[in-house]
Amino acid sequence: MRLRLVPAKTNIGFMAHRVKAFVLSGVLFVASIGLFLAVDLNYGIDFEGGILIEVGTPGPADLGRMRGALSGLDLGEVALQEFGRDTEVLVRVERQPGDSSAQQRAVAAVKEALAAEIPGELSYRRVEFVGPKVSAELVRAGTLASVLAVVAMLVYIWFRFEWQFAVGAVLALVHDVVLTIGIFALTRLEFNLSIIAAILTIVGYSVNDTVVVYDRIRENLRKYRRMPLIELLNVSINNTLSRTTMTSATTLIALLTLFFFGGAVIKGFTFAMIWGVVVGTYSSIFVAAPLLVYIGLRRDVPEAEPGDGGGAAADTG
Repeated sequence: MRLRLVPAKTNIGFMAHRVKAFVLSGVLFVASIGLFLAVDLNYGIDFEGGILIEVGTPGPADLGRMRGALSGLDLGEVALQEFGRDTEVLVRVERQPGDSSAQQRAVAAVKEALAAEIPGELSYRRVEFVGPKVSAELVRAGTLASVLAVVAMLVYIWFRFEWQFAVGAVLALVHDVVLTIGIFALTRLEFNLSIIAAILTIVGYSVNDTVVVYDRIRENLRKYRRMPLIELLNVSINNTLSRTTMTSATTLIALLTLFFFGGAVIKGFTFAMIWGVVVGTYSSIFVAAPLLVYIGLRRDVPEAEPGDGGGAAADTG
């Protein structure tokens, strides 16, 4: 017996809600851009540059006391946050003027100040330096990678399907990426290179989900040539609904496990992936397919043929 999260045959009227879905997506899209422009992202050291020190304390960390110890060092902006367990603290210090020796002196000053203020032996798990030139290059490389991924998907789908499918898929992709950036601007989670990797993974996941729906639409266009387009899109989405929900659910199980038990190091990455799977599934159903109605999907309607009509396609997904 095959496991299904939804019945094998469904007849849900997704297309009847396409206007509501477009309004919701439009509001979220504009809000995401607004948050990005007004609030911006909480860039990690990969993009901002500076010094990152991971400190292990013998007992629960007293962040207030640690901030007090570092506030008088005249190192510019110093940020502290718990990192995973309450005995692990992430110290971020803005990049110091000068060469690498200036950064080393800043690290030594931080260690000395913490040792004098915090009782017990402290451990230093990692110390990282990122200069402004490197961080600027990383920003450019991350942006370029995201743009090239979307363009590559556009070309791929254009060759595999018709141009209307390519445009619909890319608009759905842009929707997913912008909403992911918006949620990071809202939650203030750190945005670093691992999030760029998550966005690229979301692009691949979302396109794969969309292509499955589009492939069924193309198949049904040949099979039911006189069926109204709205009805045909509804049938195609229902045909692939079982596969779509099962893929999303199994992926989310793995991601939620990583999010809750994988530690703070990958929490941002897994959060981005969870959000991307949810948004990507939504956009495949409520954005990518309905967009075909508005971007002129061509219907070649021949003379009536025997057995060609408006019956519902059987589920094979």
